Amino acid sequence: MSLSLKQLTLYLTLLGIGGGAGVLGSRYLMAEQQVVESPQAVPAVLQPSPPKPFSPSPQTNLNFIAEAVEIVGPAVVRIDSARKLSSQDVPEPFKNPFFRRFFGNEMPPPEQRVERGTGSGFIISGDGRLITNAHVIAGADSVKVTLKDGRTFQGKVVGVDSVTDVAVVKIEANKLPTVRLGTSEKLIPGEWAIAIGNPLGLDNTVTVGIISALDRSSSQVGVPEKRVSFIQTDAAINPGNSGGPLLNAKGEVIGINTAIRAGAQGLGFAIPIETAQRVANQLFTKGRVEHPYLGIKMVTLTPDLKKELNEDKSVGFKVTRDTGVIIVSVAKNSPAAQAGFQPGDVIEKVASKPIKSAAEVQQQVEASTVGSNLPVEVTRQGKRQMLQVRPGAFPTEEAQNKDE
Repeated sequence: MSLSLKQLTLYLTLLGIGGGAGVLGSRYLMAEQQVVESPQAVPAVLQPSPPKPFSPSPQTNLNFIAEAVEIVGPAVVRIDSARKLSSQDVPEPFKNPFFRRFFGNEMPPPEQRVERGTGSGFIISGDGRLITNAHVIAGADSVKVTLKDGRTFQGKVVGVDSVTDVAVVKIEANKLPTVRLGTSEKLIPGEWAIAIGNPLGLDNTVTVGIISALDRSSSQVGVPEKRVSFIQTDAAINPGNSGGPLLNAKGEVIGINTAIRAGAQGLGFAIPIETAQRVANQLFTKGRVEHPYLGIKMVTLTPDLKKELNEDKSVGFKVTRDTGVIIVSVAKNSPAAQAGFQPGDVIEKVASKPIKSAAEVQQQVEASTVGSNLPVEVTRQGKRQMLQVRPGAFPTEEAQNKDE
């Protein structure tokens, strides 16, 4: 009897387990049947999560470009320049001696034609001081400045610096809108860049892009005669943009739009605002700019360039390093020659700052003062030497013409 009770208890237990499994199984089958019968249902593991509503943080300003343009736009001007070109050629019929006998001193005057150009600029002071590019107003007999509000003024060219392509203009007015000057020294590639100007005669055009690269040398940009380390941007810059401001996301001027490389698409270049401001201050106070120079030709070494120099028998020295800045030649009677620089010297430091490229040497020299001592550390035949050089004034084309 007790055995039967045990068997009965075990049977009931198994029956309970089986029944539970049956109930669970039936629920699973019912759920599965519902899935099959409802084709719109998707298994939970495949269901896409609902999109989260976009809510910008308080620091995010989606209209920063419009706000920057609204602040700076009134201080961006259009500059129309004109200069008269005289043709010294007498009309062909009057070159005939037969006609000259009849007209004598009544020969018609030489023909004159007017060359016109359009560019941009921006106001840096309420009393009418403007900055633009030198090539926008170079040689101009007259300059007309047009503000965004339609007012026009006759501008006076105060100074032009062809070495940096910076020029300054003055108009007689007061309480004018002005730009805010920023800094380019802390820029990093990828930052926003906003350009404002008058491309192709389309006044107050705004384009936007990013800072593509920094410290582009003049030779890389295709203007080796200039002494500027350019900012590269992909903000659209077209003819007429020259002289206009390049802005950061805060609406501060970080450069002057100045050059488009021939054959390039989507590449523009700007003069850093620190360079433009330094040159403009000298032009407004002195009417000219003295650029320090040493009188050396230098290159940034690479393994390929090292091999090329060593294979050139006219070089006169042996290159033993793969990197660094090496002096290729020294101009006669230049400050560098007087200080004892020699071809083959490798520049290690300028003004106590380590040097890695020729562009860095140029920047340090440009930041020095004409006539003041500038310490330069070089390696010559494996030994380090400290040279003291007094930078001279860069021999501009105007100065060379006077010397001739």
